[in-house]
Amino acid sequence: MTSVPIGRAFELLADAAPDAVAVRCGDAVLTRRELDAESNRVARAWAGRVGHDDLVTIALPNGLDVVLACVATWKLGATPQPMSPRLGSREREAILDLVRPALVVDEAFAAGGLERSTDDSPLPALSASSWKAPTSSGSTGRPKIVRAGAAATVDPGGQVAPFVPRQAVQLVAGPLFHAAPFAYAMRGLMTGHELVVMPRFDAAEALRTIERHHVTWAVLVPTMMHRIWRLPDRETHDVSSLESVLHLGARCPPWLKRGWLEWLGPERVVEVYAGTESQGLAMISGPEWLERPGSVGRGVSGSEFMIVRPDGTRAEAGELGEIVMRRDGPPTYSYVGERPPDRDGWHSLGDAGWTDADGYLYVADRLDDVIVTGGVKVHPADVEAVLEEHPDVRSSVVVPRDDAERGQVVHAVVDVDRSDVTEATLLAWARARLDPEKVPRSWRLVRHPLRDDTGKVRRRHHR
Repeated sequence: MTSVPIGRAFELLADAAPDAVAVRCGDAVLTRRELDAESNRVARAWAGRVGHDDLVTIALPNGLDVVLACVATWKLGATPQPMSPRLGSREREAILDLVRPALVVDEAFAAGGLERSTDDSPLPALSASSWKAPTSSGSTGRPKIVRAGAAATVDPGGQVAPFVPRQAVQLVAGPLFHAAPFAYAMRGLMTGHELVVMPRFDAAEALRTIERHHVTWAVLVPTMMHRIWRLPDRETHDVSSLESVLHLGARCPPWLKRGWLEWLGPERVVEVYAGTESQGLAMISGPEWLERPGSVGRGVSGSEFMIVRPDGTRAEAGELGEIVMRRDGPPTYSYVGERPPDRDGWHSLGDAGWTDADGYLYVADRLDDVIVTGGVKVHPADVEAVLEEHPDVRSSVVVPRDDAERGQVVHAVVDVDRSDVTEATLLAWARARLDPEKVPRSWRLVRHPLRDDTGKVRRRHHR
């Protein structure tokens, strides 16, 4: 089958299997035919306000309405611009000033349900010049609006990427206003996946959902993997339906990755390294990772990676430097309101890393997050991985603190699940497992999550 406008793809999928489930969230379910008809009604209600190639800001929590809003937007030949409904007023207004959307679909707008016409007949087949325009996470600064370079067309019978199955019951565990869950869920939906959407991630409920709905494919981040791993009854759940788990979004601690490979089997775990902008993608299978622990793989889908020194020259194999990437074909993105940095076709996510002699990529940490203490460089992810291996630690964030003698020292904010866990307990754990310069010199213990459901954290809030 050839590519068609995304809106038309939903009609074709409904014609092929009208009673197949398209999306479910809790007890609410839409079949393919219902999704097609309901999105037509919503699109017709918005038709006087939304035109071809307009942006529609969608700031809704996970549920059927966010899916309907996106499908209706595509059917109008417009571009969905997912945005977190939890943003503060200042950040929200700054984004809307840049986007200038034709319509803002938020919780106030959708109170009582999305507006609908009585007419559910098909709309003209239109496709926007860009299929999505999400905001970046903002974990390293003000969020950017990233307009995808690909037009709003799709082959509904095709494969989205080599690491995405053609047919799947897909668990949507992350918030759909975030770029990665949005991309994998919506690309899956428009190619025939059944989406099982969690209103909010909960580790125990995720395993119950996999078991109840025979989920075959899930996209997770290491924070989710860690929470699931810590469940005392994890192994009592039947996860045999899972054919593959894809994880991405942050560096996965090797001890946690190895545990998942042993639990599910290496052939059922795939890792991808990429950014919202899709300037490059690396992939590694479980068996490959066991041969090269810590690697995120090699370039796929026309992607090439290189490590550069501070002076811009190419680093040798094994030498730490900045990770840059490029991809065959036209640009994969543009920013709304600013221009991407021009580096002769190479792009950066701001990460440090290295490659081995065979071209496998390893990620150390974000360049901006590196702590220099007494002249020694410390990568926070190395320290966090050790702290989070402690059985009573749910999450941690490591940041620099100014120090008159050493310039900076390592400071750790740690989420613990028991009140009797002390700084002394964690200090002893760290000293037994870390080089002296990596051991935190100061601590703050808390009893609340430090990362959101996508595993993101704004480190500047902890500095």
